[in-house]
Amino acid sequence: MFDENRLRVFAAIAREGSVTAAAAALHYAQPTVSHHLARLEAEAGVPLVQRAGRGIRLTEAGRLLADRAEEILGRIDSARTELAAHAGLSAGRVRLAAFPSALATVVPTVAAAFGAAHPDIELALTEAEPPEALAALRRGEVDVAFTFHHGDGPPGDREGHTVTPILHEPLYVVGRAGASWPGPPTDLDTYRGQRWIAGCERCRTHLLSACGKRGFTPEVAFETDDYVAAQALVAAGLGVTMLPGLALRAHRHPDVRIDRLPDDHRFVDAVVYGAPPLAAPIEAFLRVLADTAVEPVPWPE
Repeated sequence: MFDENRLRVFAAIAREGSVTAAAAALHYAQPTVSHHLARLEAEAGVPLVQRAGRGIRLTEAGRLLADRAEEILGRIDSARTELAAHAGLSAGRVRLAAFPSALATVVPTVAAAFGAAHPDIELALTEAEPPEALAALRRGEVDVAFTFHHGDGPPGDREGHTVTPILHEPLYVVGRAGASWPGPPTDLDTYRGQRWIAGCERCRTHLLSACGKRGFTPEVAFETDDYVAAQALVAAGLGVTMLPGLALRAHRHPDVRIDRLPDDHRFVDAVVYGAPPLAAPIEAFLRVLADTAVEPVPWPE
């Protein structure tokens, strides 16, 4: 069994890159940190670090333990918060991570409804794309993660999680207003010769997959996660892009046109760590979410 304090010390060493920096971050004396590291290596039975100049480098075993230590410590901290709320020592909190277009559309409505229904529960918001949000969820840094996936792609590693579907949003091709196309604007094949502005890694993968089904590989000229910037590039005539409905509800450039792609959607979910019964504040948040996060109608046209 690993001692919690030693795991915290080792996690700090991994983050800071040296025993000295870890000692400063933890407000410990350097010999104390070195002692904890030596004891932890004895418990693990393998070297966890290698000296590298004035710092240290994690061994393969050290990298594995550092990743697990962050997750374990995060779950311990979350458990303490949940137990305190359950015991009536505090009203509790919910930490939500959401991707930008959800943070600009769905989240404000849900947050306002949750605040009205449960004014004593703190709601903290942070912006994160799905992979980062799920990693933070496993480390115990957030309690709920809003994620998305496309119909042709896996939703990501969700083993040990509880998933609540929120909505599915249509996808659109976004082109410059006034531009003419050689074919139907709702057919990806129409844009075979166009340059594209690609989004995040998942969105780019879906774009390549969708175009591949039409028999061509899109020429990606620019890449940006920012749907405002993507539309500005389109409006300037630098290419076309594919955006989901939530992004266009959050921001619509006046000099672009949008064409809805038939039968192509992005699925948005709320993900929590573990299985029911969940902590009372998280259960309360999911109930409010179920009552308020209805699909926006109408979608952009």
